[in-house]
Amino acid sequence: MRQGADDLARPLEDEYAPYYATYVEKVSGTSPILSILTDQQRELQRILSRLDDEEAGFRYAPGKWSIKQVVGHLVDTERVFAYRAVCFARGEAQALPGMDQDDYVADGEFDGRPMKELAGECEIVRQSTIALFSGLSERQLERRGVASGYPFSTRALAFVIAGHERHHLDVLYERYGVERLS
Repeated sequence: MRQGADDLARPLEDEYAPYYATYVEKVSGTSPILSILTDQQRELQRILSRLDDEEAGFRYAPGKWSIKQVVGHLVDTERVFAYRAVCFARGEAQALPGMDQDDYVADGEFDGRPMKELAGECEIVRQSTIALFSGLSERQLERRGVASGYPFSTRALAFVIAGHERHHLDVLYERYGVERLS
């Protein structure tokens, strides 16, 4: 791990789009971000390993995503945010496009995939994200770019990724009835 990658200070409000403030706020101010990302990976994998395909097809209300679709959404979104982080860390000057989460989920065909396969993909993507942020220098983490019409710093994207997953973990516990593990 390069110096500074795990000692990231909380990003300032001008380092991410206002929409993502709720995600950044969900990240604990006391734990290093790479530790948070690692702990989340373990938490999610423990949850997913207990679900069979039928349970993972559960929707808490008509028109809501299934658990499999939530997992697919986590994978797709983390990939998009990690790609943005790579671009900004490398000095990309072009603005990056947004993504429509509902279109991505609809076209992801996640309900047709085995839960075990989705869980494995989710784990691999998180490992890749951790490796990415572990290898960035302080200078690269501070670099900024534009995505979805808003400026972001590379380091802010680490917090957005962690906060986004925390949000969806909470949704799985509160709305889907997934049992919280101690």
